[in-house]
Amino acid sequence: QLLSSLLFSSLLFSSLVNSSPPFSSPLLSSHLLSCKTGSLCFLRARMAIVNPDMVQIRKDKFVSKSSLLSHLKTYNLYYEEQALHLRHREEEGELIIEGLLNIFWGLHRPIRLQMEDGKEPIKPAPFISSWCSGSDASKAEFKNQNINLIAPTIEVTGPVNQSKYSSRDVTGEKGEETAVFTPAFGSVTNVRINSSMTTSQVLRVLLNKFKIENSPDEFSLFLLHTSGERVQLKRDEHPLLVRILQGPCEQVSKIFLMEPDQVEEVTYDVAQYIKLEMPILQSFISKLQEEENREMEKLKQRYCAMRTMIQKHMQRLANKVVG
Repeated sequence: QLLSSLLFSSLLFSSLVNSSPPFSSPLLSSHLLSCKTGSLCFLRARMAIVNPDMVQIRKDKFVSKSSLLSHLKTYNLYYEEQALHLRHREEEGELIIEGLLNIFWGLHRPIRLQMEDGKEPIKPAPFISSWCSGSDASKAEFKNQNINLIAPTIEVTGPVNQSKYSSRDVTGEKGEETAVFTPAFGSVTNVRINSSMTTSQVLRVLLNKFKIENSPDEFSLFLLHTSGERVQLKRDEHPLLVRILQGPCEQVSKIFLMEPDQVEEVTYDVAQYIKLEMPILQSFISKLQEEENREMEKLKQRYCAMRTMIQKHMQRLANKVVG
């Protein structure tokens, strides 16, 4: 029955998209495009249900289980006998991968850490890690979570004087103090998660680990490449699967915690030009300007020729009327 329903949906969608209505309009075309996109997402979701060998990365992206296991094997070989080594199992045909995921701090604004009974809050360890020391830094951070290599600046505010940073009591108990803290940019922490957890769930786990009072909606996870490419993970995406598919080497890419309103995404096409010298970029701009001028001239000539043809036709019609 499910296969029949899927086949019927596919045929219906094909007939809608391939048909050419005699009275088409931009609004109708937009509606059809919307239907096409929605139908594709629907069909992909149904395909995932029908085919248990597909693993969902996000709402509109799937990967074969065999491909994912191949990437996982490479990942575990890289982190063999290290804390970031991942385990996997199958539950009712579903592949579950679990283990530690490195997340790097990339915040521009201070975060609020809850303090209980006057105790010092658990601070994110401010390790400074370069692109070349990802695995070693993560292993050291896992073993020494509370060792401070750089003395952080912590501002403790009472429950009354909080004009600059408002405090929200997540435990429901009033009178607790809040520590305002900024993790060192590029420092690393990790969270224990599994492959079924989405970006939203991973954010909550990370904030709960350090008792951060800020809302998860204030943050997002970004995938940063050494090329300069910067991609924001969608809320329904699975960060652990993204990390596995990207490969284990943090010299190539890292997952950062950032404020989405402070960071702009950088596409792969744009990232290719980021590290080029100014004279090279200027030459690119000049070439693009020349190409734009050529295309504009072609367009002008085309419409000039069309205008001339119409004017000649109008002149012939006028001569017939006079004659």
